[in-house]
Amino acid sequence: MLSTQDIEHYHTDGYVIPDFRLDDAVLDDIRANHDALLAKHPEFADYCPAVLAFDTGFLNIARIPAILDMVEQLIGPDFALWNSSFFAKPARFGTKTPWHQDGEYWPIRPLATCSVWIAVDESTTHNGCLRVVPGSHRRRELRQHDFNGAEGLSLPLELRAEEFDEDSARDIALEAGQVSLHDIFLIHGSEPNRSDAPRRGMTLRYMPTTSVYRRDLADGRRGGPLAMSERTLYLMRGIDRSGENDFRMRS
Repeated sequence: MLSTQDIEHYHTDGYVIPDFRLDDAVLDDIRANHDALLAKHPEFADYCPAVLAFDTGFLNIARIPAILDMVEQLIGPDFALWNSSFFAKPARFGTKTPWHQDGEYWPIRPLATCSVWIAVDESTTHNGCLRVVPGSHRRRELRQHDFNGAEGLSLPLELRAEEFDEDSARDIALEAGQVSLHDIFLIHGSEPNRSDAPRRGMTLRYMPTTSVYRRDLADGRRGGPLAMSERTLYLMRGIDRSGENDFRMRS
């Protein structure tokens, strides 16, 4: 469970690193499932935006009671899992994630999500750990992003430099098994992995059910299981407070 100080830190700075660590056996399961995914889909060696579309076994991680307890403390008792991604960053290859806010991409209204970031491997400044701008979520609004189609980027939208102070950024270094949680409006990114060690990170995206996953606003340019319009919503705890979400399966 998060302490009072943890919860305050999340609301003040937009993220928190709790005193929590996944068991080695759980990490081994994640790694094994990820290896199996890559054996079938080597195109996801660096980044898979929707792992649940290919292997619902990852739901076992999203259902871990301690993780759900922490999410509930931050966004309330009624929430759903709407996606899980894998930012793998292989050794000497992993791409850069440009500075951005998650909400710029997601068809959720009103915008609200608590992201759980799991360090499957040790995540350091040398292999491209997550970087955040503390407090950048407080305005509760999206800032100006521009399209950047350059090679070597994991995402195509990048915040304009004048929208934030990169000098105030903090590195989120984590040991394998540690997690961080961050707000949908938090400005964050990561550097490429130039080290000899992989930096696998798994994300779990939970939204309060007072929000609606708007498939009509989702990116329809790419069909198939990776399309945002086709993500499956899993009610994890409580009820659908909006009355408008289409939960295709219950956890």
